[in-house]
Amino acid sequence: MKRIDVENLVSSWVEEIIAGTELELVDVEYVRERDWYLRVYLDKPGHIDLDDCQKVSEQLSARLDKEDPIAENYLLEVSSPGLDRVLKKEKDFIRYKGRDVDVQLFKPIDGKKLFVGALGPVTEDEVTLIIDGQKKVIERTAVAQIRLHLDF
Repeated sequence: MKRIDVENLVSSWVEEIIAGTELELVDVEYVRERDWYLRVYLDKPGHIDLDDCQKVSEQLSARLDKEDPIAENYLLEVSSPGLDRVLKKEKDFIRYKGRDVDVQLFKPIDGKKLFVGALGPVTEDEVTLIIDGQKKVIERTAVAQIRLHLDF
C-alpha cells in the first residue's frame, strides 16, 4: 500500500475513533526514517493529555492488527502536534491567524528561504504575512511548510 493510501486509511479510522469527542485529528504521517513510523497527531481545546493519546492508540492499534493493511513493520506513535506545529488545514490557518509563523520556502525569494511574521489571510493561491508592519504575499506553490513560530 502506498504511503498516501496508508495515511488516508488511518485518517478515516482515527476520525471514526474520535467522533463525538473533543479530539481533533491534526495529521497522519507514514514515513521512513531508519524504520517506518505511523504518526498520528491529535489536539483538543485546552490541551491533549497522555490518556487521550493512549485511548486512541489502543483502539487504532487493535484496528490495525485486525485489518493488517500495512505490509512493512512500523512503529505507531500517537501524540500532540507540539508547540511548533505544522499548519496544513484551512481550520489551522483560521485558528492561528495573527500568530507568528515560520514560512519555509522551496526556493529563495528576495534571497531568503524563511520568513517569520504574523499570519494573515491564507487562500488556495497565497499566504499573507505581516512582517514589521508590512504585508508580504507569498504564492502557495512556493511554500514548503508553515509552522507556528517559537520565541525563546
